[in-house]
Amino acid sequence: MQSFSRREFLRRTALSAAGAAIAAPLLQRRSWAAPSETILHATIGANGQAGSDLAQFASHPAVKLVAAADVDLTRAEHLKEKFPGIRIYQDWRVLLEKEKDLTSVNVSTPDHMHAAIAMSAMQLGRHVYVQKPLAHDLYEVRKLTEFARAKKLVTQMGIQIHSSSDYRRAVRLIQDGAIGKVKEVHTWCAKMWGDLTALPERRDKPPAGLDWELWLGTAADHPFIGDGYYHPGNWRKRLDFGTGTFGDMGCHIFDPVFSALELTAPVSVRSEGPRPNKWNWATDAIVHYVFPGTKHTEDRTIKITWYDGNASPGPEVLALIGSDPKPGCGSIFIGTKGVMLLPHISRPRLFPEAKFEEFPMPKVEDGNHYHEFVEAVLGRAKTGTHFDYSGPLTESVLLGSVASRFPHTTLKWDGKKLRFKNESLANTYLKRTYRPGWEVKGLS
Repeated sequence: MQSFSRREFLRRTALSAAGAAIAAPLLQRRSWAAPSETILHATIGANGQAGSDLAQFASHPAVKLVAAADVDLTRAEHLKEKFPGIRIYQDWRVLLEKEKDLTSVNVSTPDHMHAAIAMSAMQLGRHVYVQKPLAHDLYEVRKLTEFARAKKLVTQMGIQIHSSSDYRRAVRLIQDGAIGKVKEVHTWCAKMWGDLTALPERRDKPPAGLDWELWLGTAADHPFIGDGYYHPGNWRKRLDFGTGTFGDMGCHIFDPVFSALELTAPVSVRSEGPRPNKWNWATDAIVHYVFPGTKHTEDRTIKITWYDGNASPGPEVLALIGSDPKPGCGSIFIGTKGVMLLPHISRPRLFPEAKFEEFPMPKVEDGNHYHEFVEAVLGRAKTGTHFDYSGPLTESVLLGSVASRFPHTTLKWDGKKLRFKNESLANTYLKRTYRPGWEVKGLS
């Protein structure tokens, strides 16, 4: 495979002398595929979650997977057998430059690269499916949302459980008033994407096949550390690359809460958990939100609390769902007429059980989140987690990550202006500076 240095890529894409590494926005002739057309699709990322994503896309009869990029070529080799003729790149920028007929792209990489790749693809007129969280920082999320809206591109965030019958049924139950008006919600996940140990002092040689410079991408320079410290599995714990447990699972678990209650931006967020250290996120978070009330809530505001790791709703809340063990991840909606437990990826349950024993559950079918995106590109459907929905959802989740840096402080949020009203230092964590040579028009 022919590969180009960053300098060669910059020359070929005729970027500004300032060194922006991404091609300037130029919408292609075709941004909507006609129903009879084949969708030419590329994946950024080739293994792990990316492998699951591309398999789902490839299962749609209208999709032809033509290209893939992965900074670790050893993790892309398997694609040659599964997809004969696929073109493999190590540098996603070269893929976007050379694959001029692409219709769509999925972005399934570590969090810190979501925005740069998605924005670059959208600037070329590609429809994008982006894994959760939509981006690493709130500013990036807002810019992706605004650009996609302005250019009328098809978008979808990778919270595939949104399309499942379990989550759809839960949304229907809340909006149909099964438990009355909602008074408060408690959400949690026992995963532990955190590590408060110090950064190891050793510096290792990257394994064969991995381009560490490309892996770092927009992030600040870091020497490589082996044994999976960053790649491929533990980057979610690291401040510069992942977004911790909340960023990983919050978009999933907040999704049915956000959707059912039709939430907008919160007015405040407060962390009662440990703060991250210089390098890594913490676990055992407790984050309190206050959102404006909606027609589905009891009051003018509603409180939603997130817990992760060993943190958990208190016994007075758990008592509302009977004696069964609390699911590893899920939500409890407390209403004026009852309680709904929604385990992550399982059917909702209503309490007290005796009261709801004969309650008719709404009939809802499963959807295919990936195929929904494809059908939307074909002009035959709309996506459920387009950026105008998943952008505000992701912003809310990432606010919790910012709040964890300021424990025991109520941060007042102005969603319209994308800033905190009462803590100027917190505003410095809404946007990061990209590494020289990796600037992206519209983000940097």
